[in-house]
Amino acid sequence: MRLPARLGFQAGPFQPLRACLLSLILGIWLLLAPASPAAAALTTNSYDGNIYSLYAGNGSLVPPRSSLAQAMADHRPVVLIFYLDDSADSKQFAPVVSELQRLWGSRVEIIPLTTDQVQNRPDQGTSDPAHYWKGLIPQVVVLDAAGRVVFDGKGQVSSETISAALSKATGLNPAGSSGTSATRSFNELNSEVVPAG
Repeated sequence: MRLPARLGFQAGPFQPLRACLLSLILGIWLLLAPASPAAAALTTNSYDGNIYSLYAGNGSLVPPRSSLAQAMADHRPVVLIFYLDDSADSKQFAPVVSELQRLWGSRVEIIPLTTDQVQNRPDQGTSDPAHYWKGLIPQVVVLDAAGRVVFDGKGQVSSETISAALSKATGLNPAGSSGTSATRSFNELNSEVVPAG
């Protein structure tokens, strides 16, 4: 490595030693420099990215596999979840949504939507998510196969309450028992809902 003479480094027998010493000093500085803490936090209204992959261990929820209009055209029961990625309440609710997917699988359409998509625009009818949103997050709306609202809840609604509404909407019970799940944490941010046992 040849350093320019204008920086005060003259070519000579000690140039490789100087370059090696400079590299060593830089390496030590990088090792000893204070690391900045992670900015993600479950209890703050900060934007941390996809809350379902970060806080529920389930990135498969977003984007949803179907739109509300398509699910209604297919006569499928729907769970609409209105949330924001930068909301502490939505972050804390993310594991409940993941648990619903574990319990109900492909028997219902779980459609998590950020409220950015429905704010400040006109309601375009019953196949439009904006028709159901009441300006709250998190908000959960359960629709039966005929498109009738069977549950509309806000805040930290339990998976048992939502499952009861889905049982009413479908006539079915959850695939797994709603009382047999646990949250397994990987660190202070990441966790996933798994069957207990």
